[in-house]
Parts: sequence; C-alpha cells; structure tokens
Amino acid sequence: MASSITLRTPAKINLTLRVGDRRADGFHDVQTVLQSISLSDTVTFRRTTKPFQLTASGGAVPSDRSNLIWRAATALWAAAGRDGEPHGATVTLRKTIPMAAGLGGGSANAAGALIGLNRLWALGLSRLVLRDLAATLGSDVAFFLAGGTAIGLGRGDHILPLRPVRRLGVVVIKPEFGVSTADAYRWLDDDRTAGIAEPAQDRLGITVGWPEPLRLVNDLEAPVSRRHAEIGDAVRSAREAGALGAAMTGSGSAVFGLFRAPVPVSVVRRLRRPGWAVHTATTLSAQEAGRLMTL
Repeated sequence: MASSITLRTPAKINLTLRVGDRRADGFHDVQTVLQSISLSDTVTFRRTTKPFQLTASGGAVPSDRSNLIWRAATALWAAAGRDGEPHGATVTLRKTIPMAAGLGGGSANAAGALIGLNRLWALGLSRLVLRDLAATLGSDVAFFLAGGTAIGLGRGDHILPLRPVRRLGVVVIKPEFGVSTADAYRWLDDDRTAGIAEPAQDRLGITVGWPEPLRLVNDLEAPVSRRHAEIGDAVRSAREAGALGAAMTGSGSAVFGLFRAPVPVSVVRRLRRPGWAVHTATTLSAQEAGRLMTL
C-alpha cells in the first residue's frame, strides 16, 4: 500500500445549463453539458495511525466536518463496513480553484477523496460503489469521477459521456464576490414568478455529441447578473477580447471565455482589472482528467 498519494482535482465549466421548475424535494431538474478544464486543486493523502485530519491552504476553506473531503471520507469509511469515525489518514488540500464560483472545486475535491482514500486505505471499492457514494455528496460529484465532456440530467447527478470537444483555451474570470447555489436558484425562481427570466445565449461552432453547433446558454446567468452587474461585464469583456463564446459557469460568480488554444497572453492582459482574478486553462478529455485524478 502507498504511504502517500497526491492527486490533482480539475475544475469544470458548464457549457450549457438549462433549469426546469422547482421540484417537490426542493431541487430543480437540470440539463447541463459539463466540461473538465485544467485549472485544478492539489490533494495529498498520507497514511497515519491517528484520527482523520484535514488541513487546507489557498483560501478560506473549512477544515472541519463541513468540508466535502471530510464528508467523503466518512461516507467511504462507512461503505467499507468500518466502525466509528474514519482514521488512518491525513489530507492536505491546496486550493487553486476559486470558491463560490460555479467551478465545482468542492465537488472535485470530494471525488478526489473517494479515489485517493479508496487507494490509501486499500478498500478495493468499485467505481460503481464510488459513484453511488458521490451521488450522496452533491449533484455534480459523480461528474468528477468521469470527467471530460458529459451531459448531466436530473439534479445533475445522472452523467452520460459525450464526444469530447476539440482542444480549447479557457479564460476564467472570477470577481471578488461569490454566489451561493441556493441564492442563484432562488433568484431564478423569483424572476420566473415575476415573468422576467430570460436566458442569454452565445453561439459556438463546436459539437459535443450531436450534430447541431453548441449554444452557450445558462438559465442562471440572467438572474445572477441582475443582482451582480459584474457578471455581464465579464461576459462582454471576454467576447470583446476575442472569445469564441463566453458565459457564466454554474451558479457563478465565475465567467469563462473559450478561445483557440493556447490563450494569448495579450488576452489575459486585456482582461485584468481591479477585483478580477483571471485564470487560464484548457479543456480536458475524460482520459486526461482521469490521469490527474489517479496520479
């Protein structure tokens, strides 16, 4: 058994996000095209003889039981039939993926914990078991076990792989503020009730598993932009900088622009301004994302 395992957990962007009505269980049915990108966190797992411990750096990340890594460890421990609280591992998380951004950093970390601790503890649980555990941790955790280009249905937890997009450069713009998922969906419901919800669309000439060109559309973008005008500013700025298409990802607050890879340095310079963090990345295939998650 390895005494130490280090993984990189890549972020995602939502190339599309269509949101249905609120369900009786409080969730919304969604149809979303998810895409792995190379922007990633680093998670290291070390075997010890002590109780489970998590330390985190690179942002205001909780290191207690509220962290999805801790919750993944607890779920994995129970699924393996082990009693009591998890022990025998120390996890170190180094954050690079912005938080409260719609990039799925916490969910990616949870998926990485399922993979890394399954190996570190030599549990031998199958991918099917890990996928079932992922569904209990969050709507998009299952996607990060697969990676690449995929469609998410239901709450976003039913994942179907798609033909990968061609290699694209990605610019991620993260304003200083974050947006909670609960707020974004509540704003959408409020706007729909008021009759003012209208999704923005950006045409993009790529295909991801069907013949029609993909349209970048996020039903949450308009309601979030109404409360945070910087979202619209960032989308317009990415387009003006030459993006093939641009949109908010997930529930925000990050905005992405897609470019022919690699992203020119001049684009990054043009998009930098006070209060905006600008990151560059590339799209990843399922195989590339999988290699990062199993280093």
